[in-house]
Amino acid sequence: MNFDRKNLSDEKLLDLYKRILKPRLIEEKMLILIRQGKVSKWFSGIGQEAISVGVTAVLDQDEYILPMHRNLGVFTGRDIPLYRLFSQWQGKANGFTKGRDRSFHFGTQQYKIIGMISHLGPQMGVADGIALANKLKKNGKVTAVFTGEGATSEGDFHEALNIAAVWELPVMFVIENNGYGLSTPTNEQYRCENLADKGVGYGIESHIVDGNNLLEVYNLLSELKASMIENPRPVLLEFQTFRMRGHEEASGTKYVPQELMDMWAAKDPVDNYRNFLIRNKILTSEYDEAVRAEIKNDIEESLAIANAEPEIVASYEEELNDVYKPYTHEAIHPSDKTENIRFIDAISSSLRQSMERYENSVIMGQDIAEYGGAFKITDGFVAQFGKERVRNTPICESAVVSAGMGLSINGYKAIVEMQFADFVSTGFNPIVNLLAKSHYRWLEKADVVVRMPCGGGTQAGPFHSQTNEAWFTKTPGLKVVYPAFPYDAKGLLNASINDPNPVLFFEHKQLYRSLSQDVPTDYYTLPLGKAALLREGTDVTIVSFGAAVHWALETLDKNPDIKADVLDLRTLQPLDTEAIYASVKKTGRVIICQEDSMFGGVASDISALIMENCFQYLDAPVKRVASLDSPIPFTKALENQYLPKGRFEKELKELLEY
Repeated sequence: MNFDRKNLSDEKLLDLYKRILKPRLIEEKMLILIRQGKVSKWFSGIGQEAISVGVTAVLDQDEYILPMHRNLGVFTGRDIPLYRLFSQWQGKANGFTKGRDRSFHFGTQQYKIIGMISHLGPQMGVADGIALANKLKKNGKVTAVFTGEGATSEGDFHEALNIAAVWELPVMFVIENNGYGLSTPTNEQYRCENLADKGVGYGIESHIVDGNNLLEVYNLLSELKASMIENPRPVLLEFQTFRMRGHEEASGTKYVPQELMDMWAAKDPVDNYRNFLIRNKILTSEYDEAVRAEIKNDIEESLAIANAEPEIVASYEEELNDVYKPYTHEAIHPSDKTENIRFIDAISSSLRQSMERYENSVIMGQDIAEYGGAFKITDGFVAQFGKERVRNTPICESAVVSAGMGLSINGYKAIVEMQFADFVSTGFNPIVNLLAKSHYRWLEKADVVVRMPCGGGTQAGPFHSQTNEAWFTKTPGLKVVYPAFPYDAKGLLNASINDPNPVLFFEHKQLYRSLSQDVPTDYYTLPLGKAALLREGTDVTIVSFGAAVHWALETLDKNPDIKADVLDLRTLQPLDTEAIYASVKKTGRVIICQEDSMFGGVASDISALIMENCFQYLDAPVKRVASLDSPIPFTKALENQYLPKGRFEKELKELLEY
């Protein structure tokens, strides 16, 4: 192996040696602990250390790195105290996740490291968002994100590269091509000769690097970083290396031919670098022994601290309190000046005033810039806020949602517009596995609002008419808002943008231009989790949200003899159970109307909650009214049959006659 020291001093060469030796010695200790049953799982990076060590040595301490399972050298390179890492791996409180996640599935703002989730791909989109924030700050910082050769087949990889290329984001995309994805060799994963070739299709500069040569890694990345600061752009780096241990220790390596293992063992990055230093009289055996003794002593002392730490005691209160970032609603009351505007105008007004209020806010979505969005909600925003903050995106919902998380990590508020709520399915993974779980896992907020134009009644068919709130109400960590009136839409959207937690904000398309109301012209907020009592009566409680609220009101207008409490939930998560129970206890009858299909919908959970908490007050079974359990059709006759609007009156009267 040829090492080119270029102009590096002896001191720097020795520093790099200590950096690459430390994770190797920790790993050797971890393999002993695994055999002793003191650690449950381990993903080994033995043989790959030069990559994570080289990348970390090049980046500044305040530049974000997004590592993977086998990048222990990133964590040691940022000088995280070893006892905290050992506590993390043992699931103890001095770790970074309070025992809620294992291995390297965590992040730390203190050390500017953002760990992966098991779905791999989304973290590349997160890196895009972090880099976008750096670019907006004009701070000249570079972001590095790791992935393996297996994850380059994921759609998130391609989406993230495309966004980074289009937006010219200073991201180092680091591919550790280590030969196998668990047991699947590279020739069964892709057909291009080199993974670096994938950069060509996105107009991205790419390099193939000897991932076992520490100096080649360090020197190339040092040059690239200086160049990326002067000329911000993404760079794709394929580091050719090999995984010398199993995918995780229990997997073993029996599927790897022995001659391949022998070939790569001869290319060991630690041994070869050590031999280079000794040959060139930069490292002596005495110094080497002293360095090893120092690191081993640190390991033993840190293990003793972690071992002495008590096991975590489970607490209902603490677990539930950490699902969301604590946030106290900021009540901002409007003046008396109002204007009669449509639902769609209320949404637009909220976005505009929130963008004025938060200079660190960014809106992203398809066609939202000069075109103003599919529904013209952001029309004129580019002229006021500029294209840096009102960003057209490629059609890549998953990476855009992940980029929203990256923006949040790096100090911005992200607002993502799904052109239609139906399209969120292609961005589902980062919403339910990244945004929803980040605060619970390592206390990192996800300051992201995802706007969801939704709903039927416009004959838009199965892919433009869904009201899919139930996909998200069952996912802990998300907040779900679904207003029915312009006044509520503006105040609740303002509050959602204020809230540092992830919010899915549903906007019914049929209400956009069909419904007007007097709405305050200035900025105001309404609290999440509070239902609105629209009408009062003693015969029955009607619980609803979105367009279905108006169907209920129209039914009561046709039947003035029915005296009902009408509860507009407005927020589905958190749910105002107090208001629901109070009304049910008063009326003794309840009917829940939702636009979504019946099975698995929000109405089912509300019904169960009422049965469990108000059973003794009921004079009749809880009634649910919903759309058919089929996809929503296009033709008007079929859509009318699908929606519950035409069935609600009959169901309501049957309940009253029970």
